[in-house]
Amino acid sequence: MSSFTGRHTMYLFAMKNGKKKLAYGESPEGALEILRYRLTAEEMAQIVVEDYVKIHQRDLQKHVPDLG
Repeated sequence: MSSFTGRHTMYLFAMKNGKKKLAYGESPEGALEILRYRLTAEEMAQIVVEDYVKIHQRDLQKHVPDLG
């Protein structure tokens, strides 16, 4: 479980359909890499990789309606 040795942060990535995709990682690039393990190529193509926001876990409930 070496991927969990560092500090992870939550990121919300914009999607082409107007929704947001939640991801976590040590960096935005690391978070996208984790998403690549979970999502299909078609689902990854919907993510706008340069449009993301770093969020705190305590604020996650505020963003639930935006998730897609």
